[in-house]
Amino acid sequence: MTIDSYAPAASDLVGLYQDLHAHPELSFQEIRTAGIVAGHLRTLGYETTTGVGRTGVVGIMRNGEGPAALLRADMDGLPVAEQTGLAYASEARGVDSDGHEVPVMHACGHDMHVSCLIGACRALAENRHTWSGTLMVVFQPAEEIWAGARAMVDDGLFERFGRPDIVLGQHVVPFPAGLLALHPGIATAAADNVKITMFGKGGHGGLPETSIDPVVMAAATVMRLQTVVSREVAGVDTAVVTVGVMRAGTKANIIPDQAELLLSVRTVDDGVRTRVLDAITRIARAEAAASGATEDPQVQLMERFPAVHNDEAASARTRAAFTALLGEGKVIDPGLIPVSEDVGLLPTASGAPCVFWLLGGADPTAFAAATSAGDLGNIARGLPVNHSPLYAPVIEPTLSVGIAALVTAAQTWLPPTT
Repeated sequence: MTIDSYAPAASDLVGLYQDLHAHPELSFQEIRTAGIVAGHLRTLGYETTTGVGRTGVVGIMRNGEGPAALLRADMDGLPVAEQTGLAYASEARGVDSDGHEVPVMHACGHDMHVSCLIGACRALAENRHTWSGTLMVVFQPAEEIWAGARAMVDDGLFERFGRPDIVLGQHVVPFPAGLLALHPGIATAAADNVKITMFGKGGHGGLPETSIDPVVMAAATVMRLQTVVSREVAGVDTAVVTVGVMRAGTKANIIPDQAELLLSVRTVDDGVRTRVLDAITRIARAEAAASGATEDPQVQLMERFPAVHNDEAASARTRAAFTALLGEGKVIDPGLIPVSEDVGLLPTASGAPCVFWLLGGADPTAFAAATSAGDLGNIARGLPVNHSPLYAPVIEPTLSVGIAALVTAAQTWLPPTT
């Protein structure tokens, strides 16, 4: 099939995409989304199971003898207030795991992922005469909190539904719509979430000399942590340390007795990971000691999942199919990207090779002046990125290409009927 042949299917799914975008749900709260997904799968003839890993959905289509291919999409939104101005922008609100009411937005494109996979499910069901084997489609919850893939695996995903021979998936990014990007080897970084609790001595804001201020202690720690990557990690290695949350206090004139930092750490090499985590602990303890704290800070490793490793041979085979679909120059190598994705747990747990690629979702006209793939990164820096309140992919040709990529990847691994 040519890319143009997917346009009618994409057109039929625009309303679904806009509906999902307008009604995002937080991690492990994807009840409405899961219900919509399950309804489509059952209508298409898939063996459909809901509630896998709490809110995940699994669809199975058996089509004779042959290998099994797993296609995955994530479903959850983020606690972000949308500012895109779109007619179908989200006004949703939810309650997060800490009990706080928050705005909710599909700021990472998971609504596009779901729509593309439903479109691929339809195309593969309607063209069963062109492939054989078993298709497993996984609509995963809670990717944004790095818990959904683990929850599905722990709920017996592969014991209950079988082990695939290949794990396939995609993620929309602000590259020009119409492009795919695939990097063999380590494609995204491993991730660690770290919680640091610093202990001081509370007191009156007007009498700071009677207290040990954990806010100042935490602020000094945040600044010192900026030297971990710049001064303790070699320039040829990859590491990111981001402090995403700093919490302390209840009132302007009260010095609290503790402060909390939440960190996101991205690495590729296990040795670098150990060095970075050790440095974080050392710095937190040293800053506490420098402030006169009488209790060491608590440094807790909260969540961890591995890098996404694209199998070299499988990537080459899939890339060739993508190039045949889109044409030369439409499939680029973006290099290692230091974001993280818990999809890597699926090949790790199943033992299957993985191919995970990026789907361009930005308005192609923004890239019209680019003369080479090397220009794309600089242009992308001027556009809203994933997790931004301004981020939303253009619907077309993103949806058509996303459906086509999933179908093409699946048919690359599910042999023709004989």
